[in-house]
Amino acid sequence: MNAYFGSILHGALLTISVSLAALVVSVVLGLLGAAAKLSGRPALVWPATVYTTVIRGIPDLVLMLLVFYGGTIGVNALLEMSGSEATLDLEPFTAGVLTLGFIYGAYMVETFRGAIMAIPRGQFEAAAAFGMSPQKTFFRITAPQMVRYALPSFTNNWLVLIKATALVSLIGLQEMTYLAKQASAATRSPFVYLLFAGGLFLIYTWVSLRVLRKLNERYSLGTKRVSF
Repeated sequence: MNAYFGSILHGALLTISVSLAALVVSVVLGLLGAAAKLSGRPALVWPATVYTTVIRGIPDLVLMLLVFYGGTIGVNALLEMSGSEATLDLEPFTAGVLTLGFIYGAYMVETFRGAIMAIPRGQFEAAAAFGMSPQKTFFRITAPQMVRYALPSFTNNWLVLIKATALVSLIGLQEMTYLAKQASAATRSPFVYLLFAGGLFLIYTWVSLRVLRKLNERYSLGTKRVSF
């Protein structure tokens, strides 16, 4: 029995690794998508709008299967049409990271877009009046305030993303949910191992909330704090 608990703990490390890597992908996509939506250029606004609308309107389970299997088939078809003999065969970890990152990037787009829109326009006008470049304006004015406004929604997205790693077991990644189900089937004691996995998810959630609350306090100095 201890061996099963040990394997689930090993899977828990894989779970948090997938979550953090997918978070990086989703943040990058979220920033790019938010910039596209706020650009005012139809050629950028429309693709970003379609991306967020479609992804947020389809269940994660369906998207997981569509992106993983459909994406692989689509890329291989394009490679074949181009005359290349190469084929795309993603291993489960990379596939899970890219799939989760792609799905939750759509939610991050709206998180960052809303945060940027919450910053008073007068601050951007003042930066332009002082001759600040767009890059300097972003790093000195936009980014610090965007973090503060985005943190409550970002926290929710991160917590959902952690739990969504359980879906990655469908594409063959042996994270802790997959291993808990395997242990349950082998020992015929489903509640023991599934509850253990659930407890580990609760620990991740608790630690995440503590860290993000501290971060929220740091960025809310001198302002009214938002509790979450």
